[in-house]
Amino acid sequence: MAVVEVRNLHKHFGAGKVHAIDGIDLSTEEGEYLVLLGPSGCGKTTLLRTIAGLEEPTEGDVLIAGQVVTGLPPRARKIAMVFQSYALYPHKSVLANIVFPLRASGMERGPRDERARWAAGLLDIEHLMDRKPRELSGGERQRVALARALVREPTVFLLDEPLSNLDAKLRTSARDELKRFQEEIGTTTIYVTHDQTEAMGLGDRIAVMSDGKIRQIGPPVEVYDDPADTFVATFIGSPPMNLVTRGSTFVGFRPEHLLPVEIVSGERVTMTLDVQRMEYLSGDRHVYGEVTIGDAPSRVIARLPATVTTPIAAGEKHDFAVPAAKLRFFDVETGLRSEPVRLGS
Repeated sequence: MAVVEVRNLHKHFGAGKVHAIDGIDLSTEEGEYLVLLGPSGCGKTTLLRTIAGLEEPTEGDVLIAGQVVTGLPPRARKIAMVFQSYALYPHKSVLANIVFPLRASGMERGPRDERARWAAGLLDIEHLMDRKPRELSGGERQRVALARALVREPTVFLLDEPLSNLDAKLRTSARDELKRFQEEIGTTTIYVTHDQTEAMGLGDRIAVMSDGKIRQIGPPVEVYDDPADTFVATFIGSPPMNLVTRGSTFVGFRPEHLLPVEIVSGERVTMTLDVQRMEYLSGDRHVYGEVTIGDAPSRVIARLPATVTTPIAAGEKHDFAVPAAKLRFFDVETGLRSEPVRLGS
């Protein structure tokens, strides 16, 4: 296991016009599962490739296990990277794919085959060793790629959207397998994704990225409950956090906290929801409409679980409320968290 650090890291493209990484400072914890989350083009893959040594930073340093590795080739960093495409050799068997990095390093056949079978057993693909990649499912190919990375006994795993080629059902089971696998081997892992469900389910911590910067880093529950700015608030969560304008402040609250007034007790903020349409998703009701707690109406979404049976229909108005403790406040101009504003009850 090893700690990965990046210090004042910059990566520019196009004669310095594009700042893919813009002054990032980041440090993992030993044995941690850290997820880099953000939209396409935010710099997360460039950051991962720079840590791996596939990209040279314009400025700043990368450290692994306390040693500066900036300028060292990938093979000298004791890392293993699994790509979105898996990058398996189609003409080689599963066993030959797994042992390839060991063979390239000069390891003798007996020890390398033994290590390959150990990794295959850990990932439950021992029965596939004689097959070719074209004979495997997407999930099986992903496990072969992981086994090939594992046999190198890396100090750090770098995973670049390895589940994106799988269908939704298989992604769910593969996500569980990845989490259990990492917990078993205990290797520091950095995982790149644009999928917030993957990030929330896998990460010990999540680093939310935008425009080459880290906007917030913390445990999943902290990033969800206490977003640092409006970008994080609206990027994390499905549906995203509601933001209602009140003067120079955005008042934020999660859709699951906006409930019919009669079932919200204690200190609360009430508002009348002008219901425009309804959706039924996985047992929940998503209620779309407008509320006014400032100068102008704002569009919001309420997510009502199946246990809330209050009759609500499109075209009517209904009083809703949010527990005061669930409100979050942001500066309209900067988007950053701000001091609470008194809204009444």
